[in-house]
Amino acid sequence: MELYPLLFEPILKEKVWGGQSLASFGKTIPEGVAIGESWELADLPDGIDGGRSVVANGPLAGQTLRDVIANHPELLGNAKLMNGCFPLLIKFLDANDNLSVQVHPTKRYVEEHAETHLKSEAWIVLDAKEGSCIYVGLAHGTTESQLRSAIEADSVRDVIRGIPVTRGDCYYLPSGTCHALGEGVVVAEVQTPSDTTFRVWDWGRKGRTMHVDEAVECIDFYAAPLSFAQNEPLVSGHVQTTLLTSTAFFTAERIDALEDVAIDMSTDVSPRVLMTIEGEANIEHEQPIDASCGQTVLVPANTDITLSLRKDASVLVFDVPTETMIA
Repeated sequence: MELYPLLFEPILKEKVWGGQSLASFGKTIPEGVAIGESWELADLPDGIDGGRSVVANGPLAGQTLRDVIANHPELLGNAKLMNGCFPLLIKFLDANDNLSVQVHPTKRYVEEHAETHLKSEAWIVLDAKEGSCIYVGLAHGTTESQLRSAIEADSVRDVIRGIPVTRGDCYYLPSGTCHALGEGVVVAEVQTPSDTTFRVWDWGRKGRTMHVDEAVECIDFYAAPLSFAQNEPLVSGHVQTTLLTSTAFFTAERIDALEDVAIDMSTDVSPRVLMTIEGEANIEHEQPIDASCGQTVLVPANTDITLSLRKDASVLVFDVPTETMIA
């Protein structure tokens, strides 16, 4: 069977900090349920509940992404699995309240703890209430002792950097970065395939496990603050393109249609993920897809497609490098 662009059933995750905002991206949110995440494309290691996406369209409907890759390894082209998994995890996140301040394991920590996995990620801000922010990195000069004291005193807010955000911003957060998504921010997230998170502090909320000892092992207390310069968009014909981030693990780009337009988005040696975040889009192929706002499509390697956009539509494009750092 010839592979085709794949849609997946969204995997909704109830979170104490979640809300109802993902309904605006086509997700069916149960009334009164706080949904914090919609996993759009996931292929996580064994033992993670709801960690594998199920195909929603075409002859492969009902199969997990893991099954599809096992039966059709050509989907990857020259790209490589990471920890035995598809190398990207794609999500929507709705922070109706602050997420916990947290850290993901560093490469060194992963090498010493086989049960953990590297988790480097990027947030693309889709919506942000006035005055909202994210928290990234510790205040200059903060020591391990001072961080532990702030945790005990419920005053971690005083030692973590708050960064105001606006719609369209992108923030790359390498593993080992102390961070939290702030209240009132909705993002698209692309990351390496891991769900390993060490919580440092939970804004006074009780009942969730903290992992302070593990977290401080991963924090570089002498690291320079991360820089988040935003790239300028480039206009060509009826399309505006913005490179959001380019890393060892993935590249993220935004395409905005200035008029109705059709774009050749065929893949060659590696797969590509398309996520519609505004307006109307369609994938033209023998298995066509109505890629309306909120839809995420996996285009296998060596697949010919045309992306048709209506004026004012916006699509995120996530490319998988053929040489990915494995941890």
